[in-house]
Amino acid sequence: MANVDAVLKEAITTIDGALGAALVDYGSGMALGMAGGGKDLDLNVAAAGNTDVVRAKVRTMELLKLQDEIEDILITLGTQYHLIRLLKGRSAQGLFLYLALDNKRANMAMARHQLKKIEAGLEV
Repeated sequence: MANVDAVLKEAITTIDGALGAALVDYGSGMALGMAGGGKDLDLNVAAAGNTDVVRAKVRTMELLKLQDEIEDILITLGTQYHLIRLLKGRSAQGLFLYLALDNKRANMAMARHQLKKIEAGLEV
């Protein structure tokens, strides 16, 4: 099992087109770890904003009485993909991985596959 910093670094170095990654607590909206990002991608702002997206989807599923789990939330922009992956397991409850990708260089199916694999090695 790997620690948070190592997992996030692995995500941005092994996933084609990765611009930044964060582990986020959607109870507080705080990033627990970050890698990548920069002046064009403020990962603290992304963590807080995507927390609202996750909360809204969780609330909507409750209202619809859907007995299911969210695997991924994908947001497509003109030049980027934003992938949100809710973590499973008791120790990871309330956490998600956030990954921003350049859509010209990224393969979304491969990014989802790699992020799932990286999640499996995460030690929270």
